[in-house]
Amino acid sequence: MKGALAVGLLTAGAAVLLAAAPRPRPPMPKIGKPVMFDTPEADAILAALQVFPPDNAWNQDISALPVAADSKVIIDSIGAAKSLGYNLDMGFILVPPDQKRVRVKLLDYPDESDPGPYPLPDTAPTENWPLQRNEDTTALPKPGQTLEDLQKSGTGDRHVIVVDPVNGKLFEFWQARKTDEGWQASNEATFDLKTGALRPERWTSSDAAGLPIFPAVVRYDECQRGMVAHAMRFTVRKTRRAFVLPATHWASPSKDPTRPRMGERFRLRQGFDVSGFPPHAQAVLKGLKTYGMFVADNGSDWLMSIAPDRRLKGLESLSRVKGSDFEVVDTGARSLAAE
Repeated sequence: MKGALAVGLLTAGAAVLLAAAPRPRPPMPKIGKPVMFDTPEADAILAALQVFPPDNAWNQDISALPVAADSKVIIDSIGAAKSLGYNLDMGFILVPPDQKRVRVKLLDYPDESDPGPYPLPDTAPTENWPLQRNEDTTALPKPGQTLEDLQKSGTGDRHVIVVDPVNGKLFEFWQARKTDEGWQASNEATFDLKTGALRPERWTSSDAAGLPIFPAVVRYDECQRGMVAHAMRFTVRKTRRAFVLPATHWASPSKDPTRPRMGERFRLRQGFDVSGFPPHAQAVLKGLKTYGMFVADNGSDWLMSIAPDRRLKGLESLSRVKGSDFEVVDTGARSLAAE
């Protein structure tokens, strides 16, 4: 079932999404050991990595798609006057193709997880490492706390993200923790970066929407290039018991039609002036105009995920963007709602 679900699946008569032209990429550097996300070595690998095919939903230009009929109602339900915010939360680690695989004990969703063992290195960063910006302040690294200690004692969602660039595989864990007996997690989702195949419908992932996290994270290397050239992710407090592809899962008891579905796609209005923002913030905003962002999880309203990279600058200016500066787009993708 998973391979049969195409990311760009559209209903009859729906608007056609535009595939982004593939960006010329340098050769993939040799990866001989795990590489942390916030390093020049990671930047070089990421510059060479094609994350999902160019015609995949994450890479499609939605700037010309029609505005959804219920756009204003949904924007108002989230909060038109609220500011765009962000967590510096989703770090990741890049591993060599021969990374040793280990078993992970899956606690809560073993039936909706992909089988191991997994190429999970001892140095994999836990969510929020190493910076101090997350709505869940109790989950932040404490001053002087080591990564090893955070892996064992950290609280919150504790996402751990592992990318195998050479083999084109992505491994994402929710509530991951290292114990004396080894790693454990509540859920694991494996994604094929070469095909972009979805989760089976109604399956969760390490995100409530069943979506991958890594392809949506704002990274330093792309901000430095001047544009985040893929769809991003954000959270809202109240969602609907429905999803629209590429999401495959809902996480709400509510059938209120004013609330967004998981996978609902938003874009920044084309007329919004980004010229007064710092360069890294401009890169985010230009991407939001062209590729937009998906509702990916329940959380505080209008909060994006940005890699906790010390090299990113000027992102606090994003608070000048309000909910009213966005619009919901009609992608025409398959949607499923609770009866």
